[in-house]
Amino acid sequence: MTNTKINPAGMYDAVGYGFSHASIHSGGRTVHLAGQVAWDKDCNVVGGDDLAAQTRQALANLKQVLAEVDATPAHIVRLRTYIVGHSPDKLGPVLGEVGAFYDGATPAPNTVIGVQALALPDFLIEIEATAVID
Repeated sequence: MTNTKINPAGMYDAVGYGFSHASIHSGGRTVHLAGQVAWDKDCNVVGGDDLAAQTRQALANLKQVLAEVDATPAHIVRLRTYIVGHSPDKLGPVLGEVGAFYDGATPAPNTVIGVQALALPDFLIEIEATAVID
């Protein structure tokens, strides 16, 4: 299986913002991960009103699902991030956490979408992913 991240030299450095412009993959199995929020195993919201803390928990949940299918963040080929009441000042905390999530691997393409609300009013962020594994 190959998973190549594309970042054209003639474009801005997307990796510096925690994503790649495109991803090409061949072979392997495609895994669609449900959007993850800041719930712990007992359905308690972790982080309260702290967007960075909620982001960390949502990403920790993604890592746990990935581990269950023998994958890591490096296997992700597409990320979608939904932020309640999105504004540019919210990007820093979110993208910093997303960058740390990849742990040195080149980040996958990521689309950040501002939304009015998520499934429950305490959720500030939801992150879903698609991964390809051997």
